[in-house]
Amino acid sequence: MASINVADSIVEALAAGKPVVALESTIFTHGLPRPRNYEVAIQGEEAIRALGAIPATIGVYKGVPTVGLSPEQIKELSEDDDVFKASIRDLALGAVSKKNGGTTIAATTFLAYKTGIKVFATGGLGGVHHGASENFDESADLVALAKYPIVLVSSGAKAVLDIHATLERFETLSVPVVGYQTNNYPGFYVTDSGFKLGNRVDSPEEVATIYNVMRDMGLSEAICVGNPVPEDEQLDPKGLDVVIEKAWQALEDQKVEGQAVTPFLLEFIRQETKDASLDANVALYFNNARLAAKIATALVS
Repeated sequence: MASINVADSIVEALAAGKPVVALESTIFTHGLPRPRNYEVAIQGEEAIRALGAIPATIGVYKGVPTVGLSPEQIKELSEDDDVFKASIRDLALGAVSKKNGGTTIAATTFLAYKTGIKVFATGGLGGVHHGASENFDESADLVALAKYPIVLVSSGAKAVLDIHATLERFETLSVPVVGYQTNNYPGFYVTDSGFKLGNRVDSPEEVATIYNVMRDMGLSEAICVGNPVPEDEQLDPKGLDVVIEKAWQALEDQKVEGQAVTPFLLEFIRQETKDASLDANVALYFNNARLAAKIATALVS
């Protein structure tokens, strides 16, 4: 049995030099409610195909890391009550458990790189959690992006994280973070996190140029492209601040810990905003998928 299963369509697309975009699976296994999770996963792929690129949704299917999940496999993962959240450290464990898993940004980055996919679209990044100076709670996404040279398109770090510390860690890890047509670091549900970026790009071709020069230099870090949620689809920034404060208090009251923290906070925000945060999340995800398709095309042109 192969340790990584790559769909024939993805193998053929890469061999033919076609643009391919990786997509993670935790967005539909752990991030969105049913049945919208499956719908968003399929629509995200369609958004990429509409621009002439090939989507490669990545996950763990029956214990095997899989690049290029079929619609049937995506549906099975999206409806699996026992699906696990797979970071890089968890990928080999599926060989024993045989379970389905949703791959995090870290695991998806690794599997995309191993397969030869250069561009990856996601929603919000993992990063440094509040209190990390005491509990060392930092996402494995940061380390993966310092090790595997891909282009990652996101709308910033998730809103519940310590954004300032996350940007500082990226600087320490030598991971370039650029704003797409903006000088502000995106704030996930909102266009502006309140933090400035030193660099911006204004076209997919500029992203491709940076990627190629980094490879020529022998650098192994990814490029993080911060692509803001469309302004007319963002949440009210002031209202979001209030909801996030309530979410943190609920987290403390209910003593939620570990990998359950981020899903708990995002679900709390969804309920408090009456699904407005969910709509913003979906909007930014599709926006990132479209930009990633354009960057992947620029890289093969």
